[in-house]
Order: sequence, then structure tokens, then C-alpha cells
Amino acid sequence: MKKLLVCTAVLLLCSIAFLQASQKVNKEVLGEHNGNEVCLYTLLNKAGNVLKLTNYGARIVRIEVPDKNGNKDNVTTGSEKLESLLRGDAFGGASIGRFANRISNAKFTLDGVEYKLTPNNSPNTLHGGRNGWFSKEWSSEVVTGSKQPAVRFSYVSPDMEEGFPGTVNISVTYTWTDKNEIIIDYAASTDKKTVINVTNHAYFNLHGVGKGYIFDHILTMNASKYTPSTPARIPTGEIRPVKDTPFDFTTPHPIGYKIGETFNNGVFQGYDDNYVLNSKAKVCATVYDPQSGRVMEVITDQPGLQFYSGMGGMQWKKAIDNGEKPTSTRSAFALETQHFPDSPNQPGFPTTVLNPGEKFKSRTIYRFSVK
Repeated sequence: MKKLLVCTAVLLLCSIAFLQASQKVNKEVLGEHNGNEVCLYTLLNKAGNVLKLTNYGARIVRIEVPDKNGNKDNVTTGSEKLESLLRGDAFGGASIGRFANRISNAKFTLDGVEYKLTPNNSPNTLHGGRNGWFSKEWSSEVVTGSKQPAVRFSYVSPDMEEGFPGTVNISVTYTWTDKNEIIIDYAASTDKKTVINVTNHAYFNLHGVGKGYIFDHILTMNASKYTPSTPARIPTGEIRPVKDTPFDFTTPHPIGYKIGETFNNGVFQGYDDNYVLNSKAKVCATVYDPQSGRVMEVITDQPGLQFYSGMGGMQWKKAIDNGEKPTSTRSAFALETQHFPDSPNQPGFPTTVLNPGEKFKSRTIYRFSVK
């Protein structure tokens, strides 16, 4: 009888814990796209701060966190309306795959077989191709048994989708902690040898989205090297020190501290570049907004970080801010954790090959605080 009572009590406690966790996640149906349901998930932590996600592209659409005075604001571009999601920035906030960033000339060779991909950044492939994972309606579920509100998105990428070999099962789990951390856990497997590189493509403005430029944000990166690229943003294959270049954020600098100055016999326009992360760094990047006091830290197990500041403007002019209007020039930045661009064609870069029987796992954390 005692064992029965103990078991009943444990089950009751587990049920209460699950109920408490599930009450922190609200699901709303936004409509249908391609015959599939598109949903909006609202995750609420103990501090009352909000993370909003959608299964369209398994993407982040809103992050509400306080400033130094306790005033809350949204710090990421996005939309909570289906029509705006569909006509807005294709990549903003989305889970990117099968291969994040660029693959040169839309092709690569694996075990002597050349795979031709869909070119959508001519002549290259960008972020998985014309209909990459950012454009898919993922399966979704609230994670049961989680002590913090969490949602898992899943997708089956068929063999030869956008030209990539192998059927890949991918899941992306977002957990919104009481420490204002967005924990992103990726897991993938394949039935055929393939390449994989996944990231999240959120754009941030710590002033609050739609509230000015990001050049005054103070950036620090634990990256003493970067991968130089051609004008088409394809790596040359070199790995160079950032010292004495505009790419040096090993000590804190405003994002715009070198933009507009002369570099390599031209005017330096901004950043869309891959950094080689220092392997022992616990926090790979920190961004501080002196105006609001907001701080964002980036933590990852990936070897690279793509820093995007805007190159004369947002790359995609239709990025939507929280006011449902196009985002202004130079008003958001991205820090995308990743393997290096064009890795399948660069033998000197860390491998992105995934074999059958192997499990790809990766974790990235965006942590928000104030000072």
C-alpha cells in the first residue's frame, strides 16, 4: 500500500509539473499555408517575459525582455500575422538548413559524386536553396516534462531536396528559461551520407525593434580570426587574424566603429562575415546597448559565427518589425552560429559531413540581461 501511495504521489507531482509547464505555452492557429496549419506559440517565463515562435520555418518572431529600468520591449524582427510572415524576410528568425550560408557555384562533391544544388544567390546556393527549411511548415509540439516552457519543431527533408543527398530528420527545440535564455537544441540524422549546417537567422536591435540604428551597440567577440571572402561572400579558403582590420572585436567596440573608413583600397561598407571562434571561449559574443542597458550573450558549440550588420541596408528589404512595417536600413544585426560557409568545397575547413548512423547535435544559447 505504501508503494502504491508513493507512486500515486509521484505521478501527481509529475502531472502538476507538466501542467505548470504547459500553462506557460499558448498555441494559436494563424491559418493555413500549402495545406498545412501555421501556428504561433507564446512562451512565458517566471519573470513574465515572452518568446514567440511559429512552425513556419521553425522561427523566432518576438522576444520581449526588460531594459535597465524594467521597461519591456521586443528586440527581434518578425511578425505574428501569417500574411506578413509569407511576404516578409524569408530568413528572419528562421531555422536555416540543409546548409546555412553559401555554397559556391551551387555544387559540391562528396565521395566522387557531384551534387548540383538550387542556385538562389546566383551563381551560389544560400541558406539551403530557394525552398530551404525556412520556407517549410514544421511539425510542432509542446515539450512534455520540461521544467521550463519549451516547443519542439520537426521536419523530414527528403532525399535530393534542393539537390542535397539523403533523407534527413531534423528537430529544433526552443527552451525559454527563467534566466531569459533562448536555448536552441538541434538534432539530426540521415539515411545517406550528406552535409549539414544549421543556424538560427534572427535579427536583433537591443534598443527595441524599430527604435533606431544598431551602430552604437557595443560588440565583443571571442574570435581572433576570420575567413576572408570574395565580393560574392564566398570564402577564399584562408583563415586570417582579425588584428589591425575592421573585423577586430576581441575588445569591445561599437558595431559601426570602422564602417565608412578606408579598407583594402575601398570604403568599408559593413559586415557579412564568418568569424572563427576561439575554442575555449564560454561566451563567443556579447552585445551591449548603453542606451537601454540590455545585454545579449551568444553561447555555442559551433566553430563559426556569421556577423551581419547590414551592407548598405538590410539584405532583404522586406524584413518586418513589430510595427508591421519594413525595417529601416542598418537597424538590426544578426549573429548566426554555424560551420564555415562553403565548407563542402573547402578541405581546410571543419567538416560538415553527416554519415548514416551518426547523430548531429548542437546547442546555441541567446542570453539576455541588463547592466
